[in-house]
Amino acid sequence: MQEELIHDWNFQGSGVSRAVTFCDETLRDGLQSPSVRTPPIDEKLRILHLMESIGIESANIGLPGAGAHVVAESMRLASEIASQKMRIRPYCAARTFIADIQPIVEISQRVGIPIVVATFIGTSPIRQYVEGWDLDAILKHSQGAIRYAVQSGLPVAFVTEDTTRSRPEVVRKLYSEAISWGASSLVLCDTVGHATPVGARKLVRFVRDEILAPCRAQLCIEWHGHNDRGLGVINAIAAYEAGADQLHGCGLGIGERVGNVAMDQLLVNMRLMGYIQKDLTALKEYCHAVSEATKVPIHVNYPIVGEDAFRTGTGVHAAAVIKALKKGDVELANMVYSGVPSHWFGLKQRIEIGPMCGRSNIIYWLETHSMKAEDALISRLFEKAKSSDHILSEQEILAAVAESGAEG
Repeated sequence: MQEELIHDWNFQGSGVSRAVTFCDETLRDGLQSPSVRTPPIDEKLRILHLMESIGIESANIGLPGAGAHVVAESMRLASEIASQKMRIRPYCAARTFIADIQPIVEISQRVGIPIVVATFIGTSPIRQYVEGWDLDAILKHSQGAIRYAVQSGLPVAFVTEDTTRSRPEVVRKLYSEAISWGASSLVLCDTVGHATPVGARKLVRFVRDEILAPCRAQLCIEWHGHNDRGLGVINAIAAYEAGADQLHGCGLGIGERVGNVAMDQLLVNMRLMGYIQKDLTALKEYCHAVSEATKVPIHVNYPIVGEDAFRTGTGVHAAAVIKALKKGDVELANMVYSGVPSHWFGLKQRIEIGPMCGRSNIIYWLETHSMKAEDALISRLFEKAKSSDHILSEQEILAAVAESGAEG
């Protein structure tokens, strides 16, 4: 039905048909947002389980090198994954210091599951200049960290901060050496949200074609992006299309400054583009759990899970939705005035009564609330709606209905 009724200019022919996984950074990188509340452990556990329910493959559970409190919480999260036999893989962040990696090794040994060591260091010229580093110092720190983690039996994700502003020869040297030291994945970072889709594609192709291919390495390429230019989601998609294997993001796009890639929006778009087939019916619960735990409000017009995402008070739009529903086709109703099928997320279209509504809005509202759509009542509600400056609340509508009944 959809193919017959919608001409999709987005279709790219054969497109990309390569497996992709996701790493959720909400519980670590996301909490670097200056406006979030750090959730207590029980709320972190709830979010962890919701990550699993929407098919997230990996989760960053902390930076244990930050102190005993992070060690304890990372231990608890890792224990939950192990004891509940969760499919999700734990990541832990670490600077390129052995002191940061040691507690990750201890947590892994105590819990009995491998934990990916995501060891990071800045590599761009501007970062080197500010820190007083040179390439030899970066190589020395990276070598010690990666070799220690590998010798401890843990997989290593080598994270180059600010990769999107790093020189090609530096990226080539660092990644080539990281491969020889035993890293299992390379994490390309758009740390300050500098990249455009063109830049994301060029960087990923450079790593895949000029670093991995010549040495026939089978390492995973990961993309970690930020949203400073509002391009976080599209950059992540571009990175995947260019060859990235795992994409990072945070619930609601929380994170440093204006945030990381919004995991929820990324999943929705990857699903709509046919790149994944995950069941996302728990996506709204995941987003609301992140919002409640971090005290970051969900704006009314936020995609998919915002209050207005599938809600209309406009007469022409509502009339089309109602006509589609009368054909007995929920999918048709969910697509006629929406580019996103609400039923994929366990949601549905909502029709309201307000200053831009038509009579069909009122008839539909009354009928779906088991009320008779009598002409006098319709006219009264229509008059009230047109004289209002907002969508009428259920209480306002019911009050008008009661007044109409009293007058009748």
